[in-house]
Amino acid sequence: MQNSDAVRQYIMHHVTDSHEWALPFLKVQLPPWLSLHALMVLLGAGFLLLLFGVFYRRHDAVPRGLTNVLEMFVSFIHKQVSIPCLGKEDARRMTPLFCGFFFFILILNFMGLIPLFATATANIGVTGPLAIITLGFMIFGSIYRHGVLGFLKLFTPHGVPWPILILVAPLEFISMFVKAFALTVRLFANMLAGHIVIFALLGLVVMMGWMALPAVLMAALIYILEIFIAFLQAFIFTLLSAMFIGQMYHPQH
Repeated sequence: MQNSDAVRQYIMHHVTDSHEWALPFLKVQLPPWLSLHALMVLLGAGFLLLLFGVFYRRHDAVPRGLTNVLEMFVSFIHKQVSIPCLGKEDARRMTPLFCGFFFFILILNFMGLIPLFATATANIGVTGPLAIITLGFMIFGSIYRHGVLGFLKLFTPHGVPWPILILVAPLEFISMFVKAFALTVRLFANMLAGHIVIFALLGLVVMMGWMALPAVLMAALIYILEIFIAFLQAFIFTLLSAMFIGQMYHPQH
């Protein structure tokens, strides 16, 4: 019983936010206004600026090395995400937003796989604001494009009889917020669940001793899977954001 309580505390200590940063042989107490996940967000943002502000060689005639890798991802998001969801004209303007989503979430996901750091995307307080940005473009971007009246017409499908429209319009309006909520929970839950599974498997060794050593191999395999999931969840958040914004900008499609 004591071992199970210790494992439970061990798991929750590694997946919940706190004001303590556990470094090798050192624990850093963070100020009250800065939590561990907030620090990870700042470090991730700093690394993103460093990545594109220093290491990315935009003016190279022939992209090489890291610049070539970044160009590959940017080109993929532009051609396979932005253009299909928004069209060529809007894609040119919106691709920087979607690239920002993808690379920022990817960096935070990868930081969570390094024992030195923590998984900020396993915090709903981090994934929620990212989804709110998407919701802001869905609302205010649509108002900018279609006007207030045109924005309201997005929730009234053409050709629907008015008695049914009374029911459909509120549901369509609520669905806009449900989409943002789905973005929040999908990223948060997937990143949190993966880390809980890994720590739970490692905790079996504490509870059962050498008999649970095969669980370490399973945890290692799940850790490798988490690398793929880090890419996948960053891509899914970006793709769904583009789809949701595109549905508001181009309702006819």
